[in-house]
Amino acid sequence: MHGELPVLGVKVAASRVWEILQDAGIDPAPDRAAGTWAGFLRSQADALLACDFLETVTLTGARLYVLAVIEHRTRRIHILGTTAHPTAAWVTQAARNLVIDLEDARCRARWLIRDRDGKYPELFDTVLADASIKVVLTGVRMPRMNAIMERWVLTCRRELLDRTLIWNQHHLLHALREFEAFYNEHRPHQGMANARPCTLLPPPITDPDQIARLDVRRRQRLGGILNEYENAA
Repeated sequence: MHGELPVLGVKVAASRVWEILQDAGIDPAPDRAAGTWAGFLRSQADALLACDFLETVTLTGARLYVLAVIEHRTRRIHILGTTAHPTAAWVTQAARNLVIDLEDARCRARWLIRDRDGKYPELFDTVLADASIKVVLTGVRMPRMNAIMERWVLTCRRELLDRTLIWNQHHLLHALREFEAFYNEHRPHQGMANARPCTLLPPPITDPDQIARLDVRRRQRLGGILNEYENAA
């Protein structure tokens, strides 16, 4: 606009043009044309995955690595495995297993967000590309670009790993499988109106007498670390 006005014989400062646009609620042209990261996440939520590694230490001092993937729209989590040595071969095989899991779940993912961790080999991206899934890298030291996955890592630590004494890799995998089932099938997610990734919410009870006669049963997982509540049949 500022460049076109002199052609019409109108002389005006660039700052004045900016004030006019600001008062009208119009962003500068580059901002109108460029998409934002938040906009990308919202528009592609149905086709977005995110992954990350997390670490934990056993009672013997061994360091173990966990690779997990989350679906943005449903918040469904996939535990791809645990290992003491995340070699290129192991991580590549985890990618193949993920593709099979997604096909079985009929998940039409098109994008996968990951950080720039050196544990991911080139073949990891290649396996996903062969399944028509494009890898999107986050910025350097910008964990908020993978916020949903980072939030799950925090949840896993707070609700499971920080409350469990892990003996070995087998025990860790068992605990993670229990948490995976709990997270996907029972745990309510506030970001999804307290829905669960793999289980629909029941219709609300509107009869006060029925609410007064509820028979709620508790099911414990991992010795009571995780608790599930449901109405008795």
